[in-house]
Amino acid sequence: FPTRRSSDLPIMKYIGGTGLLGSGQLGETVERELPLLDVSQVEDINLISALFRDYTLLASSYLLEPCDLEFKRTGQYCQGRKVLPKNIAIPLFLLTKKLKIHPFMEYELSYVFKNWARKDPKAPLSFENLRPVRTFEGGTSEAGFILSQVSAALHTGDLVSTVDHVFKAAETQDYNDLSAAFYELQAVLRKINEDKEAMWQRSAPLDYVNFTTFAMGIRNHSLFPNGVIYEGVSDKPRAFRFSSRVNDSIIPTVDSLLGLSQRIPKDFRPYTLHSEYVGWVESKAKYLSVKELALSSQRTALLYLSILNQVKELRLRYWMFLKDYILESPTHPSINMNYPLGTWLQNQLGNMLQVMEETSKVIDEMSVGDPLDPMSRSLKEDLDSRILSQKKILEGDLQEFQGDDYN
Repeated sequence: FPTRRSSDLPIMKYIGGTGLLGSGQLGETVERELPLLDVSQVEDINLISALFRDYTLLASSYLLEPCDLEFKRTGQYCQGRKVLPKNIAIPLFLLTKKLKIHPFMEYELSYVFKNWARKDPKAPLSFENLRPVRTFEGGTSEAGFILSQVSAALHTGDLVSTVDHVFKAAETQDYNDLSAAFYELQAVLRKINEDKEAMWQRSAPLDYVNFTTFAMGIRNHSLFPNGVIYEGVSDKPRAFRFSSRVNDSIIPTVDSLLGLSQRIPKDFRPYTLHSEYVGWVESKAKYLSVKELALSSQRTALLYLSILNQVKELRLRYWMFLKDYILESPTHPSINMNYPLGTWLQNQLGNMLQVMEETSKVIDEMSVGDPLDPMSRSLKEDLDSRILSQKKILEGDLQEFQGDDYN
């Protein structure tokens, strides 16, 4: 265990054979073999991150192992373990104090973005050259799920550079440079969307049930009605959500740049990695009036609308993930989730489409005495058509899922 036996954890081990979660021996092995390690003197940030990843995956495995075993036996979940033993809880708590985050598994710092390595250290970074370091189930679909997110995030360096370019253009109010920066931003977001779309080929939706049990949170959840006691840390039960997949930093960054950050559900903000950077982008974009500058000329306003369409596509792919991988999963009816799907849809897609409609009207107003050229007019008509068709689909989804919840 962290880190000597972590490779023994998955249901199917990377080197072959059945792991501890597969044999149902994870809990007793932790209680019998895992020493209480002193991590208080660890200062190397890479080691701290690796230990946090291993301890959080181990914590989720320990707490949810009975649930996974019961589901495989009966198709229903039982409650999870109520106490996280001190040999996990104390080191995990100390590590989270160093990282200033919650003592529970996170999408970014545990399961995805700190959980990969190159197959060939000398080869370029690409999906084909990546492998997950830790897994729960160990199959190709779980690897594909993790690495598709990593592959999309490989473009975030370009995203940060493009944000800087937008700010530089806004500072000088150079519309030609702002247009160039918006073209770059649109291209980066298109690449990210392409990688997000590829997940359906890399990770089969029907396989998601094989590892999703261990990605559940312990906050307001029927599997943990009273939370979890972190032994040796506090006698008071703790409760945390597994940082949702809505919470990678790509959408919050672009929202902040485009003046849309008020659309993000506030409850998710503490779980968003790079929150300081996202906050800085939001403040600087407001100071430089990026949105207002973009909407003050036809050319940049149309580019702004095209970028909004890419952001909408990111949100739409996440919604399609929810439908294909979770809502149509056999686990869904038996899970007590705690985030209203109707509210999420309206916040994430409904408000996005409303902003796009508002932007389209601004362009129409500017075009009264100065018509768009044929190519620009064709682009706008295509974007308007996408808005209308997506609104119709959204109306149907809202009716279907208004009373449902998502954790």
